[in-house]
Amino acid sequence: MTSDLSTLFDRLFPLCRSITGPGLRESLAIFAEHMPLEIHGVASGTKVLDWTVPQEWSVQSARLLGPDGAVICDFADHNLHLVNYSQPYQGKMQLEELQKHLHSLPHLPDAIPYVTSYYNPLWGFCLPHRQRMALEDGEYTIDIQTTFTDGEVNFATCDLPGESDEIVLISSYLCHPSMANNELSGPLGLLRMYEHLRDLPRRHFTYRFLLCPETLGSIAYLSRFGDEVKDKIRGGMVLTCLGGHRESLSFKLSRQDWLDAPSPIDNLARKFADLYPDRFDLRPFTPTSGSDERQFCSPGFNFPIIQAARTVYGQFVEYHTSGDDKRFMRIEQVERAADVLAEFMQVFDYEGQNLRNTQPFGEPQLGRRGLYPTMNSPMNRGNSSDNAVDQRQTLNRLLMFLSLADGQRGLNQIADKIGCGPDALLPILAELQKQNIIVTEKIGD
Repeated sequence: MTSDLSTLFDRLFPLCRSITGPGLRESLAIFAEHMPLEIHGVASGTKVLDWTVPQEWSVQSARLLGPDGAVICDFADHNLHLVNYSQPYQGKMQLEELQKHLHSLPHLPDAIPYVTSYYNPLWGFCLPHRQRMALEDGEYTIDIQTTFTDGEVNFATCDLPGESDEIVLISSYLCHPSMANNELSGPLGLLRMYEHLRDLPRRHFTYRFLLCPETLGSIAYLSRFGDEVKDKIRGGMVLTCLGGHRESLSFKLSRQDWLDAPSPIDNLARKFADLYPDRFDLRPFTPTSGSDERQFCSPGFNFPIIQAARTVYGQFVEYHTSGDDKRFMRIEQVERAADVLAEFMQVFDYEGQNLRNTQPFGEPQLGRRGLYPTMNSPMNRGNSSDNAVDQRQTLNRLLMFLSLADGQRGLNQIADKIGCGPDALLPILAELQKQNIIVTEKIGD
């Protein structure tokens, strides 16, 4: 059973998330309804690597009133109106003094910007620039009711066990309030990828899913589990900005690739970009921008973790504003991204394994096993409208696959020899494994 991502979005979007606090926990609890998450907490004041977990932040109310008593900004109307992690403040001040506490975007006069101040105590409001420019001189009333308490930072994990205890880490962040592409597209895509990989009849790697507040959450995770997983992680992917207008997906490669020692998952990303240049492009690793791959790829860990995005952060004008909504993100774009990335991971699942035909003496009898492609065969993956052409292509690939699976080649090598993408062979491979005609053997065993 798959989750309704549109309904989930509508529940999650209004919540006031931050790097700590009730909005984060409520969001994690909603995802826990759809996947068996274990929610972890690290107490305020705890040292996590070079960071310290801050106090929890929560909002009771926040309003800015004009000289005539009219409401200028109200947190209850839109949670982006309040600077995230804003200090409490009650008082009155003239517009000239108030201006240093107001935030707007001249180039997007009708959008509310997203502004944070996690580690620098201040207060403030965000509003459309057009509205800000229309404010009249006079005395304004500020009433910000926020609290800071000793609590914890939360993150959540979920494992899909495989034949091996080697780990593939799939992560996304959950800390931005009322943003779609730059917030909810990643976690929603992660959930759909979980459902795809959960339903596979066979997994080699163990897949660990991580939802956390960006930066602080991944650092807290690494502080607690980094030593435990550092020798087990074989690859991974950070999901971000999976919606929006772009048709192609973009892979940001890992630090290992940046240092000219590409990992297997870097090589697979390059292979997909070479095979399907209209569907994938590549970005080099950089520690100067991005998401939690910066933490996973930091020198002390140097995990082979790439990042996947569609409409990349900072490259759309709605970024970090109220314009980043459901209409901009588009649920169907997130669905497509998750489908494609789950297939990418299915190919990666065969990394380090050779494939062997268990019936190598003569061709196995395909007919009695139901393996001759028919119009209804799940193996038919051709793009032709001619079913006969598709069936012939599938049969040819199946026969070549059987001949090449001699225990000396992996999925990628077989696909190269056949002349197709490894993803195109997944349905054939699944059917052959179901019949126990193809088995996997770890290279070196």
